[in-house]
Amino acid sequence: MMKTFFPAQQRAASKRWIALLVASILLHVVAFNWAEGRLGMPAWPRQKDTVMTTELLPPPAPPAPPPQVAASKPKPKKAKPRRTTPPPAPPVVNAAPSPSALTQPAPEVVEAPPQTSDAPAEAASAGTGPSETASMPQQVSPVPPVSYQFNPPPSAELTYDVKVLREGQTWYGSGMYRWEATPDSYTATIEAGVTVLFRITVLNLQSEGRINHLGLAPVLYSEKPWRKAVTNTHFQHENHKISFSASEAVYPYHGGEQDRASVIWQLAGIGRGDVSQFYPGATFDLFVAGPRDAETWHFAVVGAEDLESANGKLGTWHVRRLPKPGSYDRAIDIWFAPQQEWYPVKVRETYRNGDYYDLSLAKAEPVAAH
Repeated sequence: MMKTFFPAQQRAASKRWIALLVASILLHVVAFNWAEGRLGMPAWPRQKDTVMTTELLPPPAPPAPPPQVAASKPKPKKAKPRRTTPPPAPPVVNAAPSPSALTQPAPEVVEAPPQTSDAPAEAASAGTGPSETASMPQQVSPVPPVSYQFNPPPSAELTYDVKVLREGQTWYGSGMYRWEATPDSYTATIEAGVTVLFRITVLNLQSEGRINHLGLAPVLYSEKPWRKAVTNTHFQHENHKISFSASEAVYPYHGGEQDRASVIWQLAGIGRGDVSQFYPGATFDLFVAGPRDAETWHFAVVGAEDLESANGKLGTWHVRRLPKPGSYDRAIDIWFAPQQEWYPVKVRETYRNGDYYDLSLAKAEPVAAH
């Protein structure tokens, strides 16, 4: 009996398990569908978004058209040989207008080919021509060196009273010229300033160099504008050029050139060397370098003048430098006192708008040159 009853029960039990399994699956499907509409909504949009990204894959399809365009491009290239059969002028005409929007301006700026079309050999020189012409305005030949009778003043520190007129306002201050000379070298320092609420420097120059048969031969000129960096001008005697830290200008050096701090002492040494070189109408053309460039300064002797000073009346030689017509540079008036070793007892620089700064000698003290 056990053998006949157990298989029946097993089959009935298995049927119940199958029914339960099917019912469980159906319940899970119903629950899943219900959750899809309620609980699962926040998650499904993300999956739909992912589907959208997959739908964006068609844009990669456009890369396929480029090959078609590339395939179409070879056709015009094949057509070009047909155009090459006519004279080559048409492609030149097409090349001229199309690059004119982007690439042709550069070759057109050169303009060397049209000018050198007559002579190919000149094209090479024309290629170097623009660079040379660009540097030519900087490489202005200085005046020929002139040998004057020269005797530098003895070393001294000169103290000045400073008066500045600017935009209708008058300011007062003090200044100093320090001059040190040995038989073969010199150092010249100029400093001046005014006091408003604090001291404002209006001059801060220094020159150092050698003394030779032409007078002063600067080696280094430094200028420190107020609240600005120092600039250096180099007189390269061995390389025969003048260069600047504040610009790329280069000038030839022949000897006799000066800077803005040395030029006043060059004139004083000329006067001390031979007073006959100073007379009304006498002129001195000196090539003077500044912080960025250089030019010829034309000095003219105005004449002999008596000047009131802190030490009484002094006989002086009045020398004036006038800028070139149309220049915005300042005029410079200097009064040298032969009775005081040809020291500059008064210096005034005047701007085109009438503003000026004036230095009047207050005291002169000898110093030992280093």
